[in-house]
Amino acid sequence: MSAHESMEHAEHAEHASGENKKIALLIAVIALFLALSETLGKGAQTESISKNVEAANAWAFFQAKTIRRTVVQTAAEQGKLTLGSTTDEATKAALQKQIEEWQKNAARYRSEPETGEGSEQLAERAKHAEEERDLATAKYHHYELASAMFQIGIVLASATIITGILTLAWISGALTLVGIAMTLLGLFQPHLLHLH
Repeated sequence: MSAHESMEHAEHAEHASGENKKIALLIAVIALFLALSETLGKGAQTESISKNVEAANAWAFFQAKTIRRTVVQTAAEQGKLTLGSTTDEATKAALQKQIEEWQKNAARYRSEPETGEGSEQLAERAKHAEEERDLATAKYHHYELASAMFQIGIVLASATIITGILTLAWISGALTLVGIAMTLLGLFQPHLLHLH
């Protein structure tokens, strides 16, 4: 090998080393964005599950209140029928008092703003939890898609080092930008794109 060839080989190795450092830096930046999107995705997934449980619990409580209300309303209606056929004044008064108590309980089961545990308040709470669940789920899907873009970007950037094909690095950079856009959409406009 001549001195000239040796210098050309050294220059080429130095150039390749410089390119590899740039690609390694690109991979590090993409990995940072990947870690961010994965963290946001896990948080959104946990929030979605939590809000789903909260909504399910509120709906179950709503159903229990509705069943109780139906039972006492039925008892009050039955009491009214019995009231008409009763002749004893003491029995009528006791039955009338019981009917009023059942009706008061039925009204309380329907709406109890002071405790927030009437069926109307429970339905509102469940709907609100469902909205929060849907928001968290939409965010989660954006973060997952962003993570996929970042992972593919890392693979392509790594392949650039092995193959020397710079086009792969450019594609990696483009995928990174798409991943960043998906992350930002997840943060600020998760319902803009319907991904699920």
